[in-house]
Amino acid sequence: MKITDIRTLSLSRAHEPELQWYSATFHVPKADCSVCIIETDEGLQGIAEPCAYGVPPAIAARIAELKPALIGRDPRDEDLTPHNEAERANDIANAGLNCALWDLRGKIAGKPTADLLCAAGQEPLRRLRLYASSGVRYDWDDHPESVVEEAIGYAEEGFTAYKMRIGTHWAWSGVTVDRFLNIARQVHEAVGARMDLALDGNCRLSMEEALPIAEALDEMGWAWFEEPVERVPADYARLNEAVSIPITGGEPFTTWAQFEPFMAVGGFGIVQPDAGVCGIDLCMEVGHKAYADYGGIPLIPHNWHNGLMTMANAHMVAALPDPRLVELNMKQGPLQWEILREKPLIEDGHLILPDAPGFGVELADALEARFPYIEGSWGNPVQR
Repeated sequence: MKITDIRTLSLSRAHEPELQWYSATFHVPKADCSVCIIETDEGLQGIAEPCAYGVPPAIAARIAELKPALIGRDPRDEDLTPHNEAERANDIANAGLNCALWDLRGKIAGKPTADLLCAAGQEPLRRLRLYASSGVRYDWDDHPESVVEEAIGYAEEGFTAYKMRIGTHWAWSGVTVDRFLNIARQVHEAVGARMDLALDGNCRLSMEEALPIAEALDEMGWAWFEEPVERVPADYARLNEAVSIPITGGEPFTTWAQFEPFMAVGGFGIVQPDAGVCGIDLCMEVGHKAYADYGGIPLIPHNWHNGLMTMANAHMVAALPDPRLVELNMKQGPLQWEILREKPLIEDGHLILPDAPGFGVELADALEARFPYIEGSWGNPVQR
């Protein structure tokens, strides 16, 4: 079998006003998506979703540069994807190719990709627990308690885990650690008996803010505290040492060399690479090293865009030595699943891996006509 063509779709959909979201100092008016498609001379097609943070037209241009070296190659060759270089924009294009190849290899073998990724004698998990990832629409100047209402809504939908963020820019509204923790406690009181709870700091906090928040979350029994401060290994190690709740991170990393300084000092209690950012191969490497060499540290991937990326991350998680959770973006809108011909089954907050080969999903028709790319950044900075 030979690769005959590689193409990349750049897609968008404007959010309706009620679906637009905002966090920190930016406002998000649209959903973006990039799709890498690998064609073969036997009619099989590999598909994957590189992370749209790489900017879809830029991803398409980078994959077009790599295409000539791949045409005519056997998609089962192990050296097809260029090595990541710790340059996120470049490596996201590599990730798209790597994930599409894994989808294609599953189709060639007639098996779900997770089966191919498993270690010898291991059976992949077929029912994967999702966590509702949101908390990106509460404004400290306008009914911040809406984040509590959101958490309750997801619990009532059947989700058993929820991750929130820290709201709009604290300096705009004079938000203090105590004021934030008042909201966090309200969320915990409302759904903590039904859901595992996590907080994403988006690297926005100082150490003086992050430590008392980590201690309070630890006392409440939250599941993890994600990227609380800027990515400095010693600071993450200090926080991880101070509390039992795992301090987590790694979502933009594309090489083991970026993870290793954090692992060496005990900075991460959970590692969070994203197959759409670094590729399935790197995710599996990080997951196995974290588990085997660093005392059983689990991998729970970052996964903040559409359904095709969710499927790649899900197959990867299903094959890990200790599979846990998969993130599900709750604010992507219809683009998330309408890029696929058929949405996979989600029941009681769990994704059921399809039995079909590869990732088990196919692209819907006429995507570029239905979702033409909208120029401009995914998020616009705002001031108050």
